[in-house]
Amino acid sequence: MLVKIYGASLNGIDAIKITIEVDISRGIRFFLVGLPDSAVKESQQRIESAFRSFNFKWPGKRIVINMAPADTRKEGSSYDLPIAVGILAADNQICENRAGSFLIMGELSLDGSVKPVRGVLPIAFKAYEEGFNGVIVPYDNASEAAVIKGLDVYGVKNLGEVTDILNGSGTISPFPHTISPGVTSNHEDHDFSDVKGQEGVKRAMEVAAAGMHNILMVGPPGSGKSMIARRLPTILPLLDSAESIETTKIHSVAGKLGRDSGLIVKRPFRSPHNSITPTALSGGGVHPQPGEISLAHNGVLFLDELPEFNRSSLELLRQPLEDRKISVSRARYAIDFPAGFMLVAGMNPCPCGYYSHPDKPCVCSPGQVFRYLNRISGPLLDRIDLHIEVVPVAYGKLSCSSSAESSLGIRERVIKARDIQRERFKEIKGVHSNAQMNNRMLNKFAYPDKAGSAILKSAMDKLGLSARAYHRILKVSRTIADLEGAGGIEAHHIAEAVQYRTLDRSDRSM
Repeated sequence: MLVKIYGASLNGIDAIKITIEVDISRGIRFFLVGLPDSAVKESQQRIESAFRSFNFKWPGKRIVINMAPADTRKEGSSYDLPIAVGILAADNQICENRAGSFLIMGELSLDGSVKPVRGVLPIAFKAYEEGFNGVIVPYDNASEAAVIKGLDVYGVKNLGEVTDILNGSGTISPFPHTISPGVTSNHEDHDFSDVKGQEGVKRAMEVAAAGMHNILMVGPPGSGKSMIARRLPTILPLLDSAESIETTKIHSVAGKLGRDSGLIVKRPFRSPHNSITPTALSGGGVHPQPGEISLAHNGVLFLDELPEFNRSSLELLRQPLEDRKISVSRARYAIDFPAGFMLVAGMNPCPCGYYSHPDKPCVCSPGQVFRYLNRISGPLLDRIDLHIEVVPVAYGKLSCSSSAESSLGIRERVIKARDIQRERFKEIKGVHSNAQMNNRMLNKFAYPDKAGSAILKSAMDKLGLSARAYHRILKVSRTIADLEGAGGIEAHHIAEAVQYRTLDRSDRSM
């Protein structure tokens, strides 16, 4: 008897429907075809043991299982459950009619319990798009899939519960459709009111947040670079519904969602160590998964001690900083992962760290300082909109008992500037912030007045700025104008944007 059961395969952060065809006829052999990897081929032993645990009979016949499309590689143990259901349906041990109306995924233990799998949210989206009645997934993944309205989501703990659902004899009800409630602020443990002094740096952070600009902080140890960076998410707007779904899909595919996880509503903040490998940063691997670059999508990627990162890892940032996606190409696959993140980086001005310190002397030679700064390539610096110098806070400011402005006040200004940008780009698909403008948009929305043009020309000549740096200055100046509510770009907007190019000089020295 031939039956068809449906599962899904992950391709990037999307899913592809997989048809699992099971045919049982006279004979005694077992065949599994359709480009399965080793984990899929090993499913026979897990399924046989699970059948014994629930008193199901393993068919002593010829079993042929085809996983279509046959030219798509099937990877992982998440196909255990649909294959098991297919065998039971083909052997008339469960109802065939209901089995084909669900998209089923899950890993089986030897005792028949169902273990969680990754990528359930995009799989559930695919089931909804394909018109399935519902999905049957591991219980620990059910709340993740239940964010999709109009889809019945059944969370199961073992094989017996699956067969009860398909036979219509169980008491398991679909998970209720729930979406995690919004929150009033991001990362509540941190607030800009904790930062004493550093008014110029906080202003640069506000500009960066308002336009989603990349920013690099250069300063000696203990000047507050990491402290300020970790508070950046508190002044960013919350994720909207589309961003929330896309971000959750990425973390679902990467297996980063825990039990009872709903939609992610806070902007991600990823802070990988400088020893991270290029693959872990970009994504990929034997079973392709998003890397840190993609996990920071719609949020912040913080790279502390930037020159200490592997050079090849840093150069990986070039494409995603421009295209807001990263292309991972290997011998067996080529996948695009979203990578629309805001880069925040910190670094010392020299190997000893005290080149710009007002009190402690630097022990580095000019050559050492030059080589240290040049660990960051010119093309990468060109893609960072703001370079700012961070100096240590004096004792008087540190000991002051008065509180600085809170994140909530800064965030209100950032949201107003974002609203202006949203209205400006409402007719342009895929553009939501000033940092995403191309050259044509710059000519339309970010053309400075005569005095501003003169300042920009002088900066280009004196600092030896590249064409890309020229465009970055215009984008930042547009954001500064938006924070003021100004319609055009004036001279003081350009002047402030030029000041945020500390490292962008011909000699590459402080």
